Amino acid sequence: METVELPQGTIKYRVTGGGAGPRAANGTGPADSTAPPVVFVHGFLVNHELWDGVGDALAAEGIRTYSPDLPLGSHTIALKPEADRSPRGVAILINDFLAALDLDDVTLVGNDTGGAICQFLLDTDHSRIGRLVLTNCDAFDQFPPAPFDVLLKLGRSPAMLRIMGDTMRPRFMRHSYIGFGGLVGKPLDKAMSRRWIEPVLKDAGVRRDTSAFLREVRPSELLDVSTRLGSFGKPVRLVWGTADPFFKISFAQKLLDAFGPNAELVEVPGAKTFHALDDPAPVAREIAALSTVSG
Repeated sequence: METVELPQGTIKYRVTGGGAGPRAANGTGPADSTAPPVVFVHGFLVNHELWDGVGDALAAEGIRTYSPDLPLGSHTIALKPEADRSPRGVAILINDFLAALDLDDVTLVGNDTGGAICQFLLDTDHSRIGRLVLTNCDAFDQFPPAPFDVLLKLGRSPAMLRIMGDTMRPRFMRHSYIGFGGLVGKPLDKAMSRRWIEPVLKDAGVRRDTSAFLREVRPSELLDVSTRLGSFGKPVRLVWGTADPFFKISFAQKLLDAFGPNAELVEVPGAKTFHALDDPAPVAREIAALSTVSG
């Protein structure tokens, strides 16, 4: 993992693909890529590992990717006390990440809560964004959808967040429907899901960051952002799992209409929220295809 210093604090990130020196960061792909860089935005209580398979697949095609660990509960380095931890504040942090690494014409890719943050970023400053890919994610006033809305409200207290983390220690709870189980179609790696919850169990600063973010989550604000998505005016691709119990395909159609004529919807039959983790190939394929479209 690499690190970068931002005004908000230290951010860890994984980088793969061309342009990492004499060889790609993971030893695959050409040394220098002419394709636009890809930046992944994960959701609540997961980290860069959600995107590892997609990043590796794109690296094999010579596309350079960046997967930052965002301050959403599974990060291992707390932000500075004065940092803005609101959804729009995290969007600004991502924009600062792009600036610090001098990334332009970016293909921005979001999932779950990260999709909402992508929308806040477009609404704030999309000058470094060339195109957008959203997999199943929050939008409009579904921020988050039931039943996670109740759980996230409880997490607004650092003490309650710690208690919630304790209940997720047993694997069967982490992998249950109200944990991560409803988001995947294939069995989760128990060590990875453990890594997702450990930071809020071990680090008071991480709990502070996470609870502060949850206190600032307001569905009305994301609903307001949705009224301006059509002004993005650059290529958008919605790569949507059709078996998602939380973000149904009808929800994707509504989002498609909000973005307007520059957007298209690609259905992934039988896939759920974390289908980039379950089966990276279709997501990587659509990202690679969109990367050839000028923003």
